[in-house]
Amino acid sequence: MSRTLEYSILDVFAEQPLAGNPLAVFHDARSLSTEEMQALARETNLAETTFVFPEDPAYEAEHGVRVRIFTTEEEFPFAGHPTLGTATWLHLHHPTLRGAETITLRLNVGPIPVRFALPTDGVPGVVGTMRQNDPVFGTVCDPAVVAPLLGLRAEDLSATYAPQCVSTGLPFCIVPLRSLEVASRIQIDRRSADPFLASIGAKFFYCIAPTGNTSRDKPQWHARMQFYNGEDPATGSAAGCCISWLVQHGLAVPDAEVHIEQGIEMKRPSLISARASRLDGKVQNVFISGRTIPVAMGRFFLP
Repeated sequence: MSRTLEYSILDVFAEQPLAGNPLAVFHDARSLSTEEMQALARETNLAETTFVFPEDPAYEAEHGVRVRIFTTEEEFPFAGHPTLGTATWLHLHHPTLRGAETITLRLNVGPIPVRFALPTDGVPGVVGTMRQNDPVFGTVCDPAVVAPLLGLRAEDLSATYAPQCVSTGLPFCIVPLRSLEVASRIQIDRRSADPFLASIGAKFFYCIAPTGNTSRDKPQWHARMQFYNGEDPATGSAAGCCISWLVQHGLAVPDAEVHIEQGIEMKRPSLISARASRLDGKVQNVFISGRTIPVAMGRFFLP
């Protein structure tokens, strides 16, 4: 006998199919061990793969749907595009929560709600907004130390703002760059970068550069996030850290929407919308939005 495991693939933070960050969602993972989930994540070979654990519908409506997130190398307590993409799949297919205005995921980091906009005729996909945890600001880093880890020179980084570790559920080192030209030259040396990131309590670098756009309808920031042996087309968890850092340093207006483009260099253009409040001197109410487009379905057969 074999187990049949159904899954879907969705493009997250995508404005059209086959863009954004692809995500595999396994619809029912109750028969899987942790080791099998990790092996399946390696098999899909996407940035992240999620596993849904169905429970009593009344319990899910009150407490949220249990979901676990895996990269090809490890389990994550939280990640942005898996949260948005999985909640969208549930919004489209859950037996009782289908069409719900808000769906909460119970992740290892805790409950994360995702709110959905009304559908727009003629536009593919579903727009969702997640609220992330309030930011925790950590270590401020010396640009002269960080730059060589990115394959850059110290003068390539911002002369005004230093890199800093920030977390809204998953810690990133936000690195402000001087220009888009600098962003095009990033090449992280993982052998030297990983020990440094571990020493400051960050998981990855999230490098950002101003685009020069002033229009509200166009991206104001360009981002890149190289990790493991590749690059991420869109990083929703890092975008939450990014908008928190921008508001903290006065580079973004509190409660105003900021657009971040990512994935351009790898031909997977992504668009992330972000906003955060500043109340009593503290950054809070971090919201990340984007469009998710279902693109494929399939089955795995396991013993």
